[in-house]
Amino acid sequence: MSSGSWKLFHDALCIFKEEREKTRPSSLATCRSFSGAWILLTSAACNLLVTSSVSNFCFPAIAALTTLCLHSTNMETLPRRRFISNTIGTTLGAAFLQPTEVLLARPVSSSDRGRGIRLGGPIFVKTDDPEELALAHRKLGYRAAYCPKISLDDSARIRAIADAFARHDVVIAEVGRWVNLLDADGEKRRANLKLVTEGLALAEAVGAMGCVDIAGSYNPSSWFGPHPDNFSPRFFDAAVENARAIIDAVKPKRARFSYEMMGWAIPETPARYLKLIKAIDRKAFAVHLDPCNIVSSPEKFYRNAQLLNECFDKLGRWIVSCHAKDLTWDVEMNLHFREVRPGAGSMDYKTYLRRLASLDHGAPLMLEHLPDAEEYDKARSHLFALGNEIGISFDSNLGYRPTTTR
Repeated sequence: MSSGSWKLFHDALCIFKEEREKTRPSSLATCRSFSGAWILLTSAACNLLVTSSVSNFCFPAIAALTTLCLHSTNMETLPRRRFISNTIGTTLGAAFLQPTEVLLARPVSSSDRGRGIRLGGPIFVKTDDPEELALAHRKLGYRAAYCPKISLDDSARIRAIADAFARHDVVIAEVGRWVNLLDADGEKRRANLKLVTEGLALAEAVGAMGCVDIAGSYNPSSWFGPHPDNFSPRFFDAAVENARAIIDAVKPKRARFSYEMMGWAIPETPARYLKLIKAIDRKAFAVHLDPCNIVSSPEKFYRNAQLLNECFDKLGRWIVSCHAKDLTWDVEMNLHFREVRPGAGSMDYKTYLRRLASLDHGAPLMLEHLPDAEEYDKARSHLFALGNEIGISFDSNLGYRPTTTR
């Protein structure tokens, strides 16, 4: 989308709001400055529609114009009512006459075609040699990797892994530290906080994109299980405090710390994640996106393309890494979504890949939770084929840099 078109729309909207606020409702019909502001706004909206191919226009522009339409229906009779209604109809009609795939899937622009995504996943080789590990990823077509097992105290091995993976253009996507930061046992809770803090320090030392964990759970029997208090203000405050403590202890310059999204614990929605980012208020806090984890209802299952777009619209600038899997619905007497490999379920991977490829900073996509090497092979082949179909490469030499700052 043209930044100039968006700026024009934004400025026109500000002018319209100013004129709307300072003009009495009874005078709107005859106020030339108000009418001029309206014409300017609709013209800017149409220009934005044309230059963006709807990819980023629909939601802000249509929401704004719809709101203005509602305002108009509450005004006194306007001689220009027919003109205004026709203007709205033309603008909204142009948007909704676009193909459904354009509105929901948000295809990449011509400038995005050929941009790549770094795919990664587990490898099934028996070696600890850094060079062999890096080459094993490349052999599978991976340009991203989970961090190999390594101790924070082993500086020589950390350096060897960092050098070998960089030499073969394999980005270490994440250091996973899957423990409960809200364990009911105080001693375990402190030990888990220490483990995750060391994980972020390792990510910084080895050149990984970041360290990831869930925010935790108050469930006494499952470290990641559901609990009614997992949505409470107490949980939110504890998640903020823990993230700040981890980041402030390490003070990373490059690596990021993030919480994985969960269906039954904060952050469970893009909106809640955004509130968490603002509350934590640390440059080194980022987003780990696993959209399957937050598909927790039939509506989200069927409308997962909308959910994906919401994630990228609200969180895109902070996304540092992503997980790849899929969901299928096993029909029973109650709700049961089951994880499967990408392509064997109902997640809209065209939307997922397109939105991920459009990020300015690049974020690895990591396959996970599959039972064996054969399933990973099928998942990888499916994503390569789908990427080729929609013009997105998984085999590009991408120059990664840290996520953009706020």
